[in-house]
Amino acid sequence: MHSAVFLIEFGAIILGLGLLGRLAGRFHFSPIPLYLLAGLAFGTGGLLPMGASEEFVAIGAEIGVILLLLMLGLEYTASDLVSNLKTQYPAGLVDFALNAVPGAVAALLMGWGPVAAVVLAGVTWISSSGVIAKVMGDLGRVGNRETPVILSILVLEDLAMAVYLPIITALLAGVGLAAGSLTLAIALGVAGAVLFVAVRYGRLISRFVSSDDPEKLLLVVLGLTLLVAGIAQQLQVSAAVGAFLVGIALSGEVAEGTHTLLSPLRDLFAAVFFVFFGLHTDPASIPPVLPPALALAVVTAGTKIATGYWAAKRAGIGVKGRWRAGGTLVARGEFSIVIAGLAVTAGIEPALGPLATAYVLILVVIGPLTARYTEPVAAWVSSRRTPPGPVALAAVPSQPVSPEDLKDQAQDPAGRA
Repeated sequence: MHSAVFLIEFGAIILGLGLLGRLAGRFHFSPIPLYLLAGLAFGTGGLLPMGASEEFVAIGAEIGVILLLLMLGLEYTASDLVSNLKTQYPAGLVDFALNAVPGAVAALLMGWGPVAAVVLAGVTWISSSGVIAKVMGDLGRVGNRETPVILSILVLEDLAMAVYLPIITALLAGVGLAAGSLTLAIALGVAGAVLFVAVRYGRLISRFVSSDDPEKLLLVVLGLTLLVAGIAQQLQVSAAVGAFLVGIALSGEVAEGTHTLLSPLRDLFAAVFFVFFGLHTDPASIPPVLPPALALAVVTAGTKIATGYWAAKRAGIGVKGRWRAGGTLVARGEFSIVIAGLAVTAGIEPALGPLATAYVLILVVIGPLTARYTEPVAAWVSSRRTPPGPVALAAVPSQPVSPEDLKDQAQDPAGRA
C-alpha cells in the first residue's frame, strides 16, 4: 500500500512538473518559479500535502544540485578558469561588494544575527547560471561581445562557492574557530588539488572516461561524479563543489557527449530540487516577508546591473553591451536556494527560507525582463535627457561615440531589445 501511494505521489509530481515546464516554455520564461510554487502547493500547509514520497524527493533534490553543478563545470575548461581568475578578479570583487553586502545588512537590520547575515549575503550575491544561460540563448546573445564578461563573473561566483560553502557549513554546524579553519583548509586543499589535476591531467581523465557507447559513458561519468561528490562531502566540502570540479576536469568530446546525455537527467532532478525546497516552506510564512524580499530584490537588481555595467566597461564593451551585461546578471536561482536550504535544514532562522523563496521568485521572474529591456530603457532615458534644439534634431548622440560603440552597433544594430 505504501509503495502504491509513493508511486502515485511521485508520478503526480513528475507529471505536474512536465506540464508546468511546457507552460513556461510557451510563454518564454524560466520554469523555476512554477516549480517553487508547485512545492509550496504540495508541502506543509499547502493544498495537497504529501508524505510518502518526501524521502525519495529529498534524495532526488540532492542529486539535482550535483548534476546542476556538474553540467556547469562542463561548460568551462580548467585553463579557462585560471585565465578568468587572472584577468577578471576585480569584477568578482566588485560583484561581491555590491551584491553580498545588501543581504548581510538586511539580515542584521531584521535582527537575525551574524550567521544568518552570512547566509543571506550568499543568497543575494550569486546569480543563476542556469537561468542566465537560458535567457542568453533565448535572446540570441551567446555570440555578443559582452557575453565573455557575463560568463567570467558567473565562473568567479561559482569558484567563490568552493570557499563560501565550507564556511557556511561550518558556521551552521556551530563548530569552533579551529574546526572551522580546518574545514576551510581542507576545502581549499581539495579544490586546489582537483583544479591542479584538471589542468595537468584533464586530457588523461577525459581519455579514461571516454567511450563510444553512450550507456557506458553515462554510467562512468555519473558514477564518478556521485563518488567524488560523496567524498567531498565526507571531507566537509560541498558535494556540489566536488561535482563542479569533476565537470571542469572533463573536456573535449567527452564533455560534449556527457552534456548531451545528462541534460535530461539534470533537468529532471533540478526540477525535483526546486520542488523539494518549496515542500519545506509553509506558504503562510511568505506574505509576512514579502515587503523585505521585494525591497531586497529591487536593491540587488540595481547592484547587479551596476556590476555588469562596470565589468563590461572595464573590458572595453560599448554602452549598449554594458547595459545588456548588467541586465542579464539580475536573475537569482539555484545557488540562492541551495544556500538558503542549508540554513533551513540547520534551523537557524525560521523566516530565512520563506524570504529566500520570495526573493528568488521575484528575481527569477524579473531577471529575463531586465535582460531584455535594460538596454532599450537606458537608451530611452538617455534620449529624454538630450536637450532640445538643433543638436537633438540632428540626432547627434548625447555622448561621444567610441570605437567600442561602433563595433557594438555593427554587431547588433537593433540592440536586440
